[in-house]
Amino acid sequence: MGGDGGPGNWTYGDYLQLHDLLKLQGEDRGISSDEMHFIIVHQAFELWFKQVIRELSEARDILDLIPVPEDDIPRVVDHLTRTTEIFRLMADQWTVLETLTPQGFLAFRDELGTASGFQSFQMRELEIVLGLKPDDRLGGMDPIGAFRRLAERGDDDATVLARLEAAMEQTSLNEALMNWVERTPIMGSAYGSEGDDEVVRSYIEAHLKAHRKLGEEAASQMSGWGSRDPEAVRARIDAAQESAEDFLLPGGNVDRVRAGLLFIESYRELPLLTWPRKLIDAVVELEESIVKWRHDHARMVERIIGRRTGTGGTSGVEYLEATSRYRVFKDLWAVRTILVKPQQRPALKEAEFYGYSSET
Repeated sequence: MGGDGGPGNWTYGDYLQLHDLLKLQGEDRGISSDEMHFIIVHQAFELWFKQVIRELSEARDILDLIPVPEDDIPRVVDHLTRTTEIFRLMADQWTVLETLTPQGFLAFRDELGTASGFQSFQMRELEIVLGLKPDDRLGGMDPIGAFRRLAERGDDDATVLARLEAAMEQTSLNEALMNWVERTPIMGSAYGSEGDDEVVRSYIEAHLKAHRKLGEEAASQMSGWGSRDPEAVRARIDAAQESAEDFLLPGGNVDRVRAGLLFIESYRELPLLTWPRKLIDAVVELEESIVKWRHDHARMVERIIGRRTGTGGTSGVEYLEATSRYRVFKDLWAVRTILVKPQQRPALKEAEFYGYSSET
């Protein structure tokens, strides 16, 4: 670092450590402009991954508190919103990489050896922090298996493995979020209070009744439109009702987390639910941005190398397409399937508790 070392005397280059940063693009190997471009784009991804891990970890740590201070919920939303914008920006980075022609990439591809984006330990850590489970990965893949093998080389690789193992021991963002949602007051009933289970069950049953009515109306409309196969329509309506019941009452037991999600989504206009609703929306928007980023990654790779095997021995585009179907926050998406019209919702109880009055 240049200058005389003190923060007060830093130049722009000192503060950003540009003298060191700009030596890391492989120019000492006499690389082409195409390869330099490839390296810089991927280094930029890794810098953004570092920021994303920081943002998600801080959001997770807040939600993991019991209770979560209400004033901190906007901070969680800010962390998630920033992360979403980072993924949107990274999706645009694929279009920059697409300026690399297939022949331009093939000219230096051998220089990568077995190096592959699959080996990005920050991407694995990011997925772990989010809460992506091994069972939801392609083929039930061990997310850090490859790093256990690399750790045998020692030094930095061993440090990476220790870092990933530590991340797996911590509460994930999804777990912290679901624990927080579980404590949502439903129909004025507090989590763990006397009679709470009965209140929540009554709410669920009333909602399921409204859901069935909505299905009956849909079936009647389709019949009126002259559906060619009324029995198939009836079967779909019945299956949807059964799915809703399994979602809210798995094994006949109240699922308070899902009931909390349903309540927040159903009564979004309630003042007390303003920030919970914004938080849920921010998580859904985040996952949507990640899915789009993964999809764009697959299309970029297909455009440049087609469907040949990846440098790390993966199936290439097929592997990337499979990862674009990963979902972490499944219940946040699933609950939207069972919502009913506002006028068909169960009548709200303890409206004043939520800062709402029908008379105002």
